[in-house]
Order: sequence, then structure tokens, then C-alpha cells
Amino acid sequence: MAANSVDRAKQAVRTQVWDALTTEDAVHDVSVHGRIPHFKGAEQAAARLAALPVWQAASVVKAVPDKAQLPVRARALEEGKTVYMAVPKLATLKPFYLLDPAALTIPPVEAASSRTAATLAPTVEVEALRPLDLIILGSVAVNRNGARIGKGAGYSDIEFALLTEAGLVTPETVVITTVHPLQVTQTVIPTSGHDVGVDLIVTPDATITCPNPHRPSGVDWSALTTEKIAAIPALMARQIP
Repeated sequence: MAANSVDRAKQAVRTQVWDALTTEDAVHDVSVHGRIPHFKGAEQAAARLAALPVWQAASVVKAVPDKAQLPVRARALEEGKTVYMAVPKLATLKPFYLLDPAALTIPPVEAASSRTAATLAPTVEVEALRPLDLIILGSVAVNRNGARIGKGAGYSDIEFALLTEAGLVTPETVVITTVHPLQVTQTVIPTSGHDVGVDLIVTPDATITCPNPHRPSGVDWSALTTEKIAAIPALMARQIP
């Protein structure tokens, strides 16, 4: 499938899920279109995730800054886990916020807010991160094979690629998304080589293990425009093959 066809097919899946969430009043957003859905039940999904052995064994978590995953970030900090969260659009040479539970001077739920982290948390370069036990992704849609779609900007895939090249994502790193059940689609999700698949899907009432999710081995430079590269200092700092 050509790149443009893949993009159109992904957008059709996004629209289908956004419409379903809106119809069922399953989100907190006034308008969910164009967003990672802030779904109702996010706290319950975080609680289900926290009961899993893979979570309990983890000490270092990289999480998206979306509102739907705020309960996951807060719980991680409450339990003494180190949390890394991306700077918006990876727009600085140090593109991750470091949330160190031992250094917090405010409650974890406040520190885990993306707005608060932007004002209080130090930023670190890719190479300064510790190896990651868990990666928590937001999604618009995901299927039981582990294929997922974000809102289309591609930053989660770029983060994953940068962290993989730095040796911080290992075969033992577990990739998880928390979503509403309506976001778990039966529709075929088209994927490209740079798309990150998930190992586990966690909803408020189910945990789904995905078989052999795709993991890119590094940055797919061919999928990036010159403008995108120029806008992300961590990419600009690397030698393009």
C-alpha cells in the first residue's frame, strides 16, 4: 500500500473511532476529533495496569503526556518509579522531562500533569535516560495484533526510534497502551515500517496480550520530511545516513 493510501486508511479508522466515542459519550473532550481521546475510565485502566506483574516489576517508565495517561503517570510516581515524558513536539535538544519521585516537592498527581512538568521538571537529552522497563503510549485506535494509530503527528514513533538507537529500548521493554474498549477496533489497521506496535492493551475491564507487535529498529529517515527533521533538534544532531 502506498504511503498516501496508508495515511488515508489510517485517517478513516481514526474518524470511525472518534465518531463512536462521541456517539457513546465515552470521552471527557468537548470534541475528540484530532486528539488522543481522554476517555472515561482512564483511572480504572490505570488501576488494572498497576495490578499487572510487568508493572510491579518496573522501575523506569516512559509515558506520553496525554490526559488519558495522567492516572498512569501519577500512579507510577506514587509507587516510586522514575517517569520520563516527552517535551511537546520534541522541540528541544533535551527532549524529555525527568520526573524523579525522590525529588518531588508536590503531590505526584500534580507533578504528572504535562503543564506542571513543563514548569518544574528538568529536561534531559536522549542519552541521559535510563533503560526503559515500560513505554506507555496513547492511541486513537489499536487492534488485538498490537497495531496502533495515534493522532497522526508521528512523535511517539520518532521517540521510540531515538530511544531504540540509544540502546534504551531493549527486547525486555514492554510497550503498553491504555484505551477505552471502543478504541480496540476489529478493523484492519494499515502500518508502515516506522510504526510502533504494542505488547499489551489495557482497558478499564480487560488486558489484551498482542502477538509479535512490530518494533522499528531505528529512525526511518525516508519517512521524515526535511521540515520535520529540522524541527526536532535530537534528529538534527544525528548524522542522516
